[in-house]
Amino acid sequence: MTANTKRRKQTVLAVAIIILVVAIDQIIKLLVKTNMSLHESIRITDWFYLVFIENNGAAFGMEVIGKLFLTIFRIVAVTVASYYLAKLIKKGSFGMGYIATISLVIAGAAGNIFDCVFYGKIFGYADLFMGKVVDMFYFPLIETTWPSWMPMVGGEYFVFFSPVFNFADSAITCGVIILLIWFRKELSSLSSSVR
Repeated sequence: MTANTKRRKQTVLAVAIIILVVAIDQIIKLLVKTNMSLHESIRITDWFYLVFIENNGAAFGMEVIGKLFLTIFRIVAVTVASYYLAKLIKKGSFGMGYIATISLVIAGAAGNIFDCVFYGKIFGYADLFMGKVVDMFYFPLIETTWPSWMPMVGGEYFVFFSPVFNFADSAITCGVIILLIWFRKELSSLSSSVR
């Protein structure tokens, strides 16, 4: 395979992953937002629910910094990551798996950016850049009560894996896990790879 052919295939792969993930994410979010009431829950199984929530914060509903700052940070991060991806493809020394994984992370971040930038204006509750992220997947894998003999938490209700998240969060999380497990070498050479 020639270098140009490899670059073309990697570009097509990256663009396809980003478009597909963002499209799936937005379709799910729009279906949930337009067909469910806020905080409505639909039981799929004992350990999987669709729960419509909106949040101002980062992945899994964590709220740690201001909304506008977080939205701008996301846009800057996706821009930098996209530049990095373009440089990787241009260099041509990385495999399709690494390109696909970086694309997955970028796509997930882009999906949540769309909510933050446009949803407030589209749905009439906030200005541009001030929208809320739609989350819906809830997996309460273990629901129990801490044993009473345990200090500080004894007798309290406990849910293992209580965050509510969306498809974009899943893409980011899966991408980062894949990077950490299979592409540590590539990540360690991050600074030299884009020179």
